[in-house]
Amino acid sequence: MADDFRDDFAITANSLQSCTHREQIFSGALSFCRRRYVQELDGVDVAVVGVPLDLAVTNRPGARFGPRAIRAASSNLGWSRAWPSSFDPFERLSVADWGDVRLDTGRPGALTEQIAGAIAHVIGSDGGRGVLMLGGDHFSSYPSLQAHAERHGGPLALVQFDAHTDTWPDNGGRFDHGTMFASAIREGLIDPEHSIQVGIRTTNDDPMGVEVRDAITVQEAPLAETVAAIKARVGGRPVYLSFDIDCLDPAYAPGTGTPVCGGLTSYQALAILRGLAGINLVGMDVVEVAPAYDVSEITALAGATVALELLCLYAARTGG
Repeated sequence: MADDFRDDFAITANSLQSCTHREQIFSGALSFCRRRYVQELDGVDVAVVGVPLDLAVTNRPGARFGPRAIRAASSNLGWSRAWPSSFDPFERLSVADWGDVRLDTGRPGALTEQIAGAIAHVIGSDGGRGVLMLGGDHFSSYPSLQAHAERHGGPLALVQFDAHTDTWPDNGGRFDHGTMFASAIREGLIDPEHSIQVGIRTTNDDPMGVEVRDAITVQEAPLAETVAAIKARVGGRPVYLSFDIDCLDPAYAPGTGTPVCGGLTSYQALAILRGLAGINLVGMDVVEVAPAYDVSEITALAGATVALELLCLYAARTGG
């Protein structure tokens, strides 16, 4: 009888694989797109996992609140089928929200292992479960890559949407959101010959073999050329797609730690993502949303929309 008085599908939904729920946008538990919160992962195709970390930033902190902000903004998207998708990813996939990884920030030396262990647990020993990770600063992608490379048997093709290459040199072992992809390449987590960075607009003379398609190139060429370049680069290899929200111009995503002018519009980024249907997507994240610097939640909404688009890509990859 009590359920007659409330919806809260994040708690009460009786199926993990169901059509988009319609309930009040402004109330209820804030899971991603109103998916049910779970602890047990049996029957889950994709788990949404938050990593509330911002100890590796080099400018403004605050991305630890990113997972919460993205979930809240996603309530604007959870009432209708993802547009302009021809299918509802929540009908093709059993998607659940696993909540956030528990982090002991008083022991920063253990954080990488904590995150990697949690992501590996969610993926499962057979590598059969997808993870949509919500950051957190971009360092969060490094332990996620460790877990995915282990579960999928070797280096992955990286598709990175970003203002920064994050392959700047360090002396090894740094806790830094600008050097972790250099570490990932050195450790064989990423195959640079089949990886590409999109939207870059900072100087790095050594991208370590990763193809760079900078923001000027994206802006001046038809979007179909960028889509084709990404698909040609990754081929049929397992792909990890990482979307740093600062890939977008600050006009579209002011709420981030290291904004850089001259970036992509939200339309351009979403159009490119839609064009990538069919890639062998095995892992994905949206990072660097810092809501303290946001305006009218537009950055969080952009992050939630990108995350939903990634679910559509994963659903297209699995073929339903």
